[in-house]
Amino acid sequence: MATADDNTTTAATVTKTPKKTNLLDPHSIKHVLDETVNEIVLARGYKEDNTMSNIRLFLGTIIIAVALVAQFYPKKFPENKDFLICCIVLYIFLNIVLQVIIYTKEKDAILFTYPLPGSFKSTGLVVSSKLPRFSDMYTLSVASADPKSASAKKPVELTKSVTQWFTTEGVLVEGRFKKDVDGLISKYSGESKKKK
Repeated sequence: MATADDNTTTAATVTKTPKKTNLLDPHSIKHVLDETVNEIVLARGYKEDNTMSNIRLFLGTIIIAVALVAQFYPKKFPENKDFLICCIVLYIFLNIVLQVIIYTKEKDAILFTYPLPGSFKSTGLVVSSKLPRFSDMYTLSVASADPKSASAKKPVELTKSVTQWFTTEGVLVEGRFKKDVDGLISKYSGESKKKK
């Protein structure tokens, strides 16, 4: 005879749809894996730090505003030549700043976090991933959000074939993937215990 707990477990299992992807599309595979990594890390108690995303959005908004002002400035060319030159220079400069931020700060990052709540001697995480073109090897790295901090730990990395985590139908075997991601985060966290 089924109990209420069994029914709840069965209902929870039934309502959770498996994550499926097209195994011939590396972008789709990476997207599913990256989303799942984010869910796993946040489920461990970390809170997402959106500072870098907010900076990119702010710069993007300013770039769009500069382009719109240049386009709809009330004077016609050549009367507005000096103003247009200023707008073009500002547009190029802001785009360069945006690209430098993406190249130096974000790189392959898929998630920035704050330190764990109640943790006074640690920094947040930067979780990065790579899935090179024409390769099935997915690399996941966990590093400190502030590498110059005294509490920064040594980065850790995991590289495995995506075939380890997907069925032939393209369904993600979440339990197996979660075990690998949890193991990587535990490996990263465990280094702090050795240093104490």
